[in-house]
Amino acid sequence: MHQKEIEKLQAEKEKVERQLAQEQHKIQRLENRAAYYEKGERRKRAHRLITRGAAIESVAPQTKDLSESAFYAFAEQVFALPDTQRLLTEAVSNHAGGD
Repeated sequence: MHQKEIEKLQAEKEKVERQLAQEQHKIQRLENRAAYYEKGERRKRAHRLITRGAAIESVAPQTKDLSESAFYAFAEQVFALPDTQRLLTEAVSNHAGGD
């Protein structure tokens, strides 16, 4: 191989390595962005669960005295009632997409 060919191949290698590094940085930025959004969704869910739990305790303070398993059993019974199902369906249809 001639010296010029070796220099040309080394320059091409360096160029490809720079492009690889750029693509790896791009992947890292995308992964960081995905993690940021996922973390935000978890925070929103946690906030929603906390505020809804507080709302339940506000309208039915006796629920504070239930164990977790007793509360779940109670909630399952309440949400299985036909009137509750009807009211929930109405609430969802009246407020679809909103808070």
